[in-house]
Amino acid sequence: MLAKRIISCLDIKDGQTVKGTNFLNLRQAGDPVELARAYSDQGVDELVFLDITASFEGRKTFTELVKRIAENINIPFTVGGGIHELSDVDRLLSAGADKISVNSAAIRHPELIDEIASHFGSQVCVLAVDAKQTPQGWKCYLNGGRVETERELFSWVREGQERGAGEVLFTSMDHDGVRQGYANEALAQMADALSIPVIASGGAGKMEHFRDAFKVGKADAALAAGVFHFGDIKIPELKSYLCSENIVIRN
Repeated sequence: MLAKRIISCLDIKDGQTVKGTNFLNLRQAGDPVELARAYSDQGVDELVFLDITASFEGRKTFTELVKRIAENINIPFTVGGGIHELSDVDRLLSAGADKISVNSAAIRHPELIDEIASHFGSQVCVLAVDAKQTPQGWKCYLNGGRVETERELFSWVREGQERGAGEVLFTSMDHDGVRQGYANEALAQMADALSIPVIASGGAGKMEHFRDAFKVGKADAALAAGVFHFGDIKIPELKSYLCSENIVIRN
């Protein structure tokens, strides 16, 4: 069995780490370089950097900030936000990213997934999906959760896998920042439908929520932001707890 991963996420706006609830009401959470270094030292398995307003504001992700973070960590590093073409991917990989996360641009131009996978390999391409439950089922959203699309969650992640995405980062907008647990039912359905890893995002409030994402949601990795940024959960303690729950994790 593959070890489960704990991932810390830095949501970046105007060069600073922020955290919101249901994608709204953002508050400052600290310097991204300092946070990244601290998480790397504490034993988090991977780091995700999301420039959360890049797509909405129509600009590129901060290359210099990516470079500074990459120089301060020694763990796999995923970068997303404002990525529209292969030159963006090349620029961020050159700055030190290991993987690239695409969301809005992939929904608008699904062939971007094929291009990234064929040029750089599937392991580089993370399909990020922001979705919300509507009367018509789970729908995917663009531009940091601002625009609803016609894309249905499960058919979209299957298409992403077929096009060459190496893993899926699924954020439930209804669960984001609420700290009541992950969207485990949807996660389990996704895990059963896909052969690539699924990362759970949105909803971590206590250590039991990570356990449930792995055991009930069948996730391969669990991502969190606020509970780590504000010190509610310490990564070494979380790993010890998960071990005690017989979950195989990375040391």
